[in-house]
Amino acid sequence: MDLNALSLRELKDLQTQVNKAIASYEDRKKKEALSELEDRARAMGFTLAELLGTPVTRKRAPASAKYANPENPSETWSGRGRKPRWFEAALQSGRSVDDLAV
Repeated sequence: MDLNALSLRELKDLQTQVNKAIASYEDRKKKEALSELEDRARAMGFTLAELLGTPVTRKRAPASAKYANPENPSETWSGRGRKPRWFEAALQSGRSVDDLAV
């Protein structure tokens, strides 16, 4: 390939393609290495996380709605985390938690 024969636009396009190819190559090599290490650890009776001392994190399923805003039923709350403003306002206006339950 004669780079001197290419225009500036063609050279920049080529540069972009090369950068993407390098990133893709590195990602593939990292995945291959990780897979090989996991297989080796498994063959020895361990997980890679156990050998590295990294905590195993569990993915939580999204919480289902336990409470709904009586003014706007599309606003819901699972009971986890900070209480929404509509929930606090409803409690202050005299409603009970049971009144807001779905």
